[in-house]
Amino acid sequence: MDLGRVVGTVVASRKAPGLEGIRLLVVQPIQPDGSDHGRPIIAADAVHSAGPDTKVWFTSSREAAISLPEPFVPVDHAIVGIVDQVDDEPPKTKSRKK
Repeated sequence: MDLGRVVGTVVASRKAPGLEGIRLLVVQPIQPDGSDHGRPIIAADAVHSAGPDTKVWFTSSREAAISLPEPFVPVDHAIVGIVDQVDDEPPKTKSRKK
């Protein structure tokens, strides 16, 4: 699974069965620090709430195809979460005093 930022939408007047009502969004993959990483992709919005400049969590391949309400639809990527915050430092452990 990867991080991305929604940068646009795709308008499709006809879709494959099972994709009716599913929005298609242009997502720019990003690094944890927010910098761009690679080329934009098209992803189906499985969470139904991603919008412009929203940081998202997306998946690819088989996991994308089964993340939508109708499983195994013909998609390569799907948005499966909205990202509120990214902490890219390891968690601090509490030391136990004896």
